[in-house]
Amino acid sequence: MNRENKRKSFQKGYYKTRPCEDAFTCKVCGRIVTADSAGSEHRNHCPYCLTSQHLDVEPGDRQSDCGGVMEPIAVWVRKKGEWAVIHRCKICGTLRSNRIAADDNPMKLMSLAMKPVSSPPFPLERIEEMTKWMGGDGTLKW
Repeated sequence: MNRENKRKSFQKGYYKTRPCEDAFTCKVCGRIVTADSAGSEHRNHCPYCLTSQHLDVEPGDRQSDCGGVMEPIAVWVRKKGEWAVIHRCKICGTLRSNRIAADDNPMKLMSLAMKPVSSPPFPLERIEEMTKWMGGDGTLKW
């Protein structure tokens, strides 16, 4: 099943129990993506730009009518140290978590992981002042 032809009729949950080995063209970077070196039987995002497409309501059901681009917004660490990418749909805002694949771009993954550090939600110039508010003495000890 090609992503461009996602409306093929399969029984509900078809991809929950069967591997999805079909190639697709990434809607963002335009590269052809195959499941060959994903390290998993379920390729659900582009290994180059890490974007996905909103196809499922529940994992594997292909029942979403949205079809929007799912942009990678963060990474998190699951139990036992496994990383996952958090995707947000640009159309409806749905959030999904997807395991990383063996061939995912390591620089893109690290860029996502470092985003909160490189762009904190507060001005770094005020960190001493905020430390005082939290009960510290306001000095930075390196």
